[in-house]
Amino acid sequence: GPVVAPSANRSGRPSPTTYADAYAETGDRCAAALDGGPCQVGLESTVVAVLDGPVRLLRPGAVTRAQLEAIVGPLAEADDDAKRSPGRLALHYAPDAPVRIDADAPRQGEAFLAFGAWPEGDGVLNLSPSGDLSEAAANLFAYLRAADRLKPTAIAVAKISHEGLGEAINDRLRRAAGFVG
Repeated sequence: GPVVAPSANRSGRPSPTTYADAYAETGDRCAAALDGGPCQVGLESTVVAVLDGPVRLLRPGAVTRAQLEAIVGPLAEADDDAKRSPGRLALHYAPDAPVRIDADAPRQGEAFLAFGAWPEGDGVLNLSPSGDLSEAAANLFAYLRAADRLKPTAIAVAKISHEGLGEAINDRLRRAAGFVG
């Protein structure tokens, strides 16, 4: 996938996970660009604090809580200090359109990020028709950007499990919607 240092996400918008999106963010300031295909995972890294006391999960990512706990034991909850890790601000990963999470269906004028069995339609992008969290994670940011390009009144997102990668997906969606809790 795209590799940009320090980051191709200059704006706090959904992270670029394709060449086209990374270039759109950095092209005017980029001397060279290579297209390595879309990111396979889609989500950024898991960030933990290993300073004093128990290991704390600062930002869930592709390495899940269960995978970490299998190695280090139970994780302590992170404090609310957003400066300790990137991607922890209450509003982050946000498209221009407002984001409505845990939606049962789209409202008039909304784009819809479906998950699992859902009929195709205008403004509907399915993160994973089979309900696969890995596929949904890989598609999340690209589909948020694609939905935003439709210029909807809002982007509604179907409910997604909080298990495994779902914890990281829901973290990014809460921040895209502008709240954490």
